[in-house]
Amino acid sequence: MGFFYDDPNYVLNYFIMAWYIIKIAITALIIVIVSEISKRLPLLGSLIASLPLISVLGMIWIFQETKDAQKLIAHAEGTFWYVLPSLPMFLVMPWMMKKGISFYLSLGCGILLTVILYLVMTKLLARLGMNL
Repeated sequence: MGFFYDDPNYVLNYFIMAWYIIKIAITALIIVIVSEISKRLPLLGSLIASLPLISVLGMIWIFQETKDAQKLIAHAEGTFWYVLPSLPMFLVMPWMMKKGISFYLSLGCGILLTVILYLVMTKLLARLGMNL
């Protein structure tokens, strides 16, 4: 019986795992950079966070890995429609915190609002013939 690397799929599996690690590292790096910049320059951090960096990377990776334009189109359209119901959270959280409500309760309410708005958006779009 040979070593585990005698398996012809070993090299392929190695590259697949390496690719996943690279994707995770890039994504984590973006989050850390935004967080560190936000500590020093909150408005610049907000600007960077508002850029669709993760969505753009996701689209690049989807296209690179699948070459499937229809998957990319569905992803881009879905992202657009799901961003809209997430936006009110960024108004509700600061409003609640200005009223003296704790960060975690404000965050929880913002997330709950987003989930409710996602459900409303999904049902509304289904009525219009769009199933996300």
